[in-house]
Amino acid sequence: MNDQTVSRQTFDEVMVPCFSPAPFVPDRGEGSRVWDTAGRDYIDFACGIAVTSLGHAHPELLKVLHEQGGKLWHIGNGYTNEPVLRLAKKLESLTFADRAFFANSGAEANEAALKLARRVAFDRHGEQKAEIVSFTQSFHGRTFFTVSVGGQPKYSEGFGPIPQGIIHLPYNDIDAAKRAIGPQTCAVIVEPVQGEGGVIPADPAFLRALREACDAHGALLIFDEVQTGVGRTGTFYAYEQTGVTPDILTTAKALGNGFPIGAMLTTEAIAAHFKVGVHGTTYGGNPLGAAIAHKVVELISDPAVLAGVRARGETIRAKLAHLNARFDVFKEVRGQGLLIGAELNARFAGRAKDFNGAAANRGVMMLIAGPDVLRFAPSLIMPAADLDEGFARLEQAFEDVVGAR
Repeated sequence: MNDQTVSRQTFDEVMVPCFSPAPFVPDRGEGSRVWDTAGRDYIDFACGIAVTSLGHAHPELLKVLHEQGGKLWHIGNGYTNEPVLRLAKKLESLTFADRAFFANSGAEANEAALKLARRVAFDRHGEQKAEIVSFTQSFHGRTFFTVSVGGQPKYSEGFGPIPQGIIHLPYNDIDAAKRAIGPQTCAVIVEPVQGEGGVIPADPAFLRALREACDAHGALLIFDEVQTGVGRTGTFYAYEQTGVTPDILTTAKALGNGFPIGAMLTTEAIAAHFKVGVHGTTYGGNPLGAAIAHKVVELISDPAVLAGVRARGETIRAKLAHLNARFDVFKEVRGQGLLIGAELNARFAGRAKDFNGAAANRGVMMLIAGPDVLRFAPSLIMPAADLDEGFARLEQAFEDVVGAR
């Protein structure tokens, strides 16, 4: 076989089968549109799972990629570099944080956060204070530690003994949290909006209760903003809308607009427990990724862009209401900004994949969040014409599944 001749079938022949990709193969993208290898175009409501938040082939990001790519890609953490220092300063200027640690993904950022929380508790209180509190249906990554902390057992079962000292509580259940968080707790990790778990926003009172319980028992509060961060919910980080400040925040996905980069942000006092050699990374904080991320942060933190996120979110909700008025498919639409979940009603329970497949057939790339939820995470700067076209195609896809009405 000519190794240059590849198709969707090639995936089944050469790749580890842990994914089941769509039948078409995306080839190029521009803005909020993607073209496959056959030249067919798609409206992108998925953004690579909330990643390409400035769309595809953004000219200012391409410029940074070429400029930094011609200077220095990688140097290793025996040295520092100017782009990563600028990025750290920029993120700290926008948040509660004084210190940053850079990695390659959200899972690695969460791994660092959880290790740091354990280390802080060990140094301050001793080895008995090691319990991590998480929540059912949460998702924190695919490393063995983060997948064990995540509240979806289907992802951690079948790999042998899991790390100990992890408990899972019902999300948004204040009483359960107050009962469980105690002197043994070293950290509580929570998503301000559960993404993979069904696009479920946290009740601000629930987050306040977690903050109070952590303070009462000397535990650290970790916000996993891998999916909600970098403008997705209408503020630069979702915690800004909650009235609660975490001790550690993790961020990735949109941070590099598709270039792999993640970060853990925290305070000076907490960061001090990661002394030289205690944790590390080879690629994390490389100058190429940091330069791109700095431009992403600069563009998305613009108040006009964030206001646009909120406005587009309302537009999508209105369009979903129109679809529901015609087809009667949704039980509830929820989320924040441009992270929106539309839960199917009982008539269509378990059929999210059917809608997703029909959308692709009509030229729309979108997501699901479990078997019952259609998830929308489009570009934060999606042009109105693309948004309108996407929903016109989606209406046809709904006709395909439900029938004309």
